[in-house]
Amino acid sequence: MANQTSPARTPQDLDESITGGIGDSPLRPDGTLKVRGEYAYSSDLWAEDMLWGATLRSPHPYARIASIDIGPALAHPGVYSVLTHRDVPGENIYGLKIADTPVLAEDVVRYQGEPVALVAADHPETARRALERIVVDYRVLDPITDPEQAAHDDTLPRLHPGGNVVRHQPIIRGDPQARADVVVSDVYTLGMQDQAFLGPESGLAIPAEDGGVDLYLATQWLHVDQRQTARALGLPVEKARFTMSGVGGAFGGREDLSMQIHSCMLALRTGRPVKMVYNREESFHGHVHRHPAKMYYEHGATRDGKLVYVRARMYFDGGAYASKTPVVVGNATSLGVGPYQVPNVRIEGWGLYTNNPPCGAMRGLGAVQPAFAYELQMDKLARALDMDPVRLRRLNAIAEGSTMPTGQVLDYPAPVDELLERLEGIPLPPADRAEPPDIRGLPGGLSNTTHGEGVVRGVGYSVIIKNISYAEGADDYSTARVRLQVIGGEPVAMVHTAAAEVGQGLVTVQQQIARSELGVARVNIHPNDTNVGDAGSSSASRQTYITGGAVRNACAAVREVLFDLAARRFGENPADLSLAGGKVVSAAGGVLGDLVDILGEDVIEETREYHHLRTYEMNPVNGQSPRVHVQHAFSAHRAVVDVDTELGLVKVVRLDCVQDVGKAINPDAVVGQIHGGSAQGLGLAVMEEIQVQDGRIRNPSFTDYLIPTIMDMPPMVVDVIERADPNSPYGVRGVGEPPTISATPAIVNAIRNATGLNLTHTPVSPEHICGGVEPR
Repeated sequence: MANQTSPARTPQDLDESITGGIGDSPLRPDGTLKVRGEYAYSSDLWAEDMLWGATLRSPHPYARIASIDIGPALAHPGVYSVLTHRDVPGENIYGLKIADTPVLAEDVVRYQGEPVALVAADHPETARRALERIVVDYRVLDPITDPEQAAHDDTLPRLHPGGNVVRHQPIIRGDPQARADVVVSDVYTLGMQDQAFLGPESGLAIPAEDGGVDLYLATQWLHVDQRQTARALGLPVEKARFTMSGVGGAFGGREDLSMQIHSCMLALRTGRPVKMVYNREESFHGHVHRHPAKMYYEHGATRDGKLVYVRARMYFDGGAYASKTPVVVGNATSLGVGPYQVPNVRIEGWGLYTNNPPCGAMRGLGAVQPAFAYELQMDKLARALDMDPVRLRRLNAIAEGSTMPTGQVLDYPAPVDELLERLEGIPLPPADRAEPPDIRGLPGGLSNTTHGEGVVRGVGYSVIIKNISYAEGADDYSTARVRLQVIGGEPVAMVHTAAAEVGQGLVTVQQQIARSELGVARVNIHPNDTNVGDAGSSSASRQTYITGGAVRNACAAVREVLFDLAARRFGENPADLSLAGGKVVSAAGGVLGDLVDILGEDVIEETREYHHLRTYEMNPVNGQSPRVHVQHAFSAHRAVVDVDTELGLVKVVRLDCVQDVGKAINPDAVVGQIHGGSAQGLGLAVMEEIQVQDGRIRNPSFTDYLIPTIMDMPPMVVDVIERADPNSPYGVRGVGEPPTISATPAIVNAIRNATGLNLTHTPVSPEHICGGVEPR
């Protein structure tokens, strides 16, 4: 397999005559089935003689396990197997970044919901009843629930052998003791947000004749699941074969393992297929969430608004196990001043172990928390300076060539000023309401809580920065296999990758790239599995960039073989050939022939990788690095809100967005991602929070954990600009995460603008507005 980065490209390499190629917006091949409810998700899987698996979970956030008695469960009719940690055939530990998570708890449980035992039975209800018959003797301990205390109090119990600090990262640049004319500071907190994907964790494990296992599942990263599962099963990695099934949303919550090892253990023990499907409450306990954070920020500026320094301390609650906490700390500290030029920076970030629910990847990983703080700070500083908040942001905006607090120099466009200028140019909605007002457009809506009395309007802005792809020295790459052959009298391309389609539209993007690169109309996508090389995770807004690059490289290799065939047949120079409308064209001799005729019965198949530019770890003492991140993306939001100050209800009236996407491979899909990301940002701003008390989740259901519906989403004006990154395939930038990040502070700033309250926590609740928060 060749290992390639970005080969030189020329315009004639791409067939711009093909319909449904790069820059078009073809229909998604899975779209119609999903809209009709006919799409098969992982929870729909079925096999003959299938058993059902279920998981016994700890009811306590922190406890010692004195004993486990599985006898009564094994005696229950219909039960085929009951497993504990003693039955893990390989290593009873796994983890994405740090191997610290037991497959099944041994002598201690560290969070409510930690897996303790497994059951396989002939019916899901039988399995659940068997779980109730397992007797566990717990010796309950006092949980550690305060991450800031966990960072500094050495008298607390050590939840892991290395202590309670997962990662501590300082960023120091310039004079950390710098002084300024105008100083603002505050403490900001962000609640625990859930990914709230609709498809629960589920999969089907089938034992194989070779002693291995085939697992069909919904995940974000097939190969990392495969490697962790194989180690736990004590199998060679090639005997744990993973295939992607339909994924009902992800947003980071499927990066960590859930039922993968458990279902495979039960299948191998019973010799029968085993299906596992979490219910909604179990899902809340069975996957990671967004890290809650507490952030101390201080900004200093000159009297004319130039930033002099930023100082910050950030504490991230990682919960019981590490998951992506090290990455959250790295992203948060390296991006902690936002998209602004700041000569003097001192930031410290801590990621901590506690007995709260484990936290890991979620859309906007590590950038959501500091963006909420620094954007509220920018508004606070603008008020202290008596300056327009957009003017303050534009005055300090980074640009291409700017130096980040880590020392990285931006060698690609950073159009922050342009985003803000264009955002200001979008007309605001009318300020005057109709008389009598339409209550559907007021806070509370059809609940008829107000007819306009006590309702005030506010406008808020934000602009943010987000890293794209893996960073800090990670070798981020993807693999693609492309086959070209004639089927039924027409040329057909097949693209095979392990890249997870989790709803973002990657399946369409791969087809578009292959159409443009190979000049064929028909492109099929092979089911994603581990029979092809690693594609990395569908996270960090990286797949169009990284897997798109791999598909492009593989197509280029196929095209090279094709041109060699044509050149030998027609006596041409391969370098003079190109594709157009399903034909091979010579720069000198015109059309040489149809692809069908030149290919004949030949099958061309090539596999290639794409690796992005090298990145480097941050210095653990001062955070300096020549290139922490391979790319940054930028988005800006303006929110208009109406607030019922008597009831504390909020109606987001408009939520406009301007975002740089580098190159829109699929313009409609880009706009869809911006709408979807904005919806999740709105949820975090005004409603979404997992309520955790003493380590216990109080609202593990969609009855009590609220997410935005279509009735909550306001009209949006979306302005997409394309400032190509010269280092990426086609100039693309990641799209999916930035709008989630910028929507939240824009909405909260608008609520602050409307009410005059110094709101410092998100989500903002009616109690914050009406419950005695001190005016600023």
